[in-house]
Amino acid sequence: MISVKQTNLYSEVLKELNYSFGNVFIFNGFIVSEMNQGINVSWSNHAKQIVEDVSCYLGTDGSDIIYISNRINSYAVMAADWLKFFKSNYYLKAYYIVSNKPTSKINFVVENLFFKNKIKNFNSLYEAVNWAKKGIVEVA
Repeated sequence: MISVKQTNLYSEVLKELNYSFGNVFIFNGFIVSEMNQGINVSWSNHAKQIVEDVSCYLGTDGSDIIYISNRINSYAVMAADWLKFFKSNYYLKAYYIVSNKPTSKINFVVENLFFKNKIKNFNSLYEAVNWAKKGIVEVA
């Protein structure tokens, strides 16, 4: 697994948001998040701040954005907190998870229970970004 900062994609970043719990890279039409090792991502402690910052910067509710979770580190996601995201009137065009860890399939299934829209798993950041650049949202 490779960070956005270690790729040629980094030159395409419009804005980088750095938090104590991870980094978010804003591109044209999509964002990539990279959370720190061992954190427990929740709506109130992490996601709400990211969503508000990205929404403010882009001036959108997210319905035109593809969110790519580049899971270069191991961490937990409070899957049920996706309900708080949607209840707060935020949306996503699609949600891509990049991970090649054995536990990623289990996490994918659990998150898919709470995420209302399109969700897809990738083994490569480049593959996810290529899909995002093409605006592909269908689930294979």
